[in-house]
Amino acid sequence: MEEIRNYTMNFGPQHPAAHGVLRLVLEMDGETIVRADPHIGLLHRGTEKLAESKPFNQSIGYMDRLDYVSMMCNEHAYVRAIEGLLGIEAPVRAQYIRTMFDEITRILNHLMWVGSNALDLGAMAVFLYAFREREELMDVYEAVSGARMHATYYRPGGVYRDLPEQMSKYRESPWHKGSDLKRLNAWREGSMLDYLTEFTNDFPARVDEYESLLTNNRIWKQRTVGIGVIPPEKAQAWGMTGAMLRGSGIAWDLRKKQPYASYAEMDFDIPVGVNGDCYDRYLVRVEEMRQSNRIIKQCVAWLKANPGPVMTQNYKVSPPSREEMKSDMEALIHHFKLFTEGYGVPAGETYAAVEAPKGEFGCYLVSDGANKPFRVHLRAPGFAHLSSMDAIVRGHMLADVVAMIGTYDLVFGEVDR
Repeated sequence: MEEIRNYTMNFGPQHPAAHGVLRLVLEMDGETIVRADPHIGLLHRGTEKLAESKPFNQSIGYMDRLDYVSMMCNEHAYVRAIEGLLGIEAPVRAQYIRTMFDEITRILNHLMWVGSNALDLGAMAVFLYAFREREELMDVYEAVSGARMHATYYRPGGVYRDLPEQMSKYRESPWHKGSDLKRLNAWREGSMLDYLTEFTNDFPARVDEYESLLTNNRIWKQRTVGIGVIPPEKAQAWGMTGAMLRGSGIAWDLRKKQPYASYAEMDFDIPVGVNGDCYDRYLVRVEEMRQSNRIIKQCVAWLKANPGPVMTQNYKVSPPSREEMKSDMEALIHHFKLFTEGYGVPAGETYAAVEAPKGEFGCYLVSDGANKPFRVHLRAPGFAHLSSMDAIVRGHMLADVVAMIGTYDLVFGEVDR
């Protein structure tokens, strides 16, 4: 009788569900996974080392490019670490703006996730639906920072500038004219906060549309229910955070447990799963979008009622105004010093973390008193999640590996820094 042997196959890096960078070496028994060995190192850009060679502010843009679907949340952890060593705090208005944009970023991330995960499992329509709302929020990113993705908007001590009083409008073109143009510009007559008011009123109905396509869809449930079950004790042992942990029934969320920015003033709930499978993690992320919408509404209401500064008036870390530079030579010197040398940060070490859309994103920062970090190390949630791949997919079919990669919500810019 001929001996039956396992065979080994490469999954990725070109496979769409491997997002172009992950290489999985799968040991197979027919279509069943016996062992999975994730190989990373195909994207490594040396972000942490690059940050050690530049003044503090010049590395904010690197943070956007780590998890390039959760841009401002990455910035938030980095600037909070710098603020911790400097002993400064952003003004209250800036804290509310940060809270609002963290939640806008969470919705952007989850829209990308629900669209791409559905696409990985064979459902195409929801991807197109989700990108409709992503475009509307990308316009907010662009209005406030000038960039649609890599905003570099947060600063130690606050944010780059206050929210604009006017949203840009679509112009007439062969593609947009007449009643179509009027509809596209209907939300854009007022300020950014007015625009976000309209968006938050409209968004719950859009989430209902995604759910009508997926939540009770028989094929979607066959691909996700009972797949990739992670018991709560295993989720903790692997260092999981975010929806991966909450999907297993553990209500751990830094926004509630260790509040930062203005989260202590926000009214929102932490959705948790029951079974810890791919389907529960889908439900958790969908509900997180609804909760983010609630938080944005609260921030918009507060920001409309409370004008004020958005940057600390500390010339060490923030540039003086043009008026001050014209009349005050010391302010002019501070301006040049800030943009040429940057600023020194007192010697010490700190760790600052935020509840990023994918989980706990943290920045460990060491300063030796110079104008650039001595050491930067970033805690990426996806890296901890990926380490559990082998244990979770064993015994599953090959097609279930795609569902697991999708449910991890991996972006390799942060996994392989």
